[in-house]
Amino acid sequence: MGSHAERGMSAPPEVVFNTATDPHRAAAWLPEPLRHGGTQQVEVVDAEEMRARWSCRADGWTADIDVEPADAGGARVRLDLSGADHGMADEILTNLAREVADNLTAG
Repeated sequence: MGSHAERGMSAPPEVVFNTATDPHRAAAWLPEPLRHGGTQQVEVVDAEEMRARWSCRADGWTADIDVEPADAGGARVRLDLSGADHGMADEILTNLAREVADNLTAG
């Protein structure tokens, strides 16, 4: 099982990438089924290109995240999810967008 999702976010790409790679914030945007089974790990694949991979060996899923600049100072996020429910890719990006917005509002 694998799925792909894309979403624009009205936050600077660096803010989106930092939120997406912060292990302390993962519980706010990773869906519960991806958090329950074991230890999730994040690996920054390429900091300059803003590419990262979340994974959980115990559950066998991976989520590749690519963040790039978009119009008006925003960001475009692509997510490739494998080893998990097809519908979760959109849910992940919706949750991540909410966490980014909350972070911008709070900060």
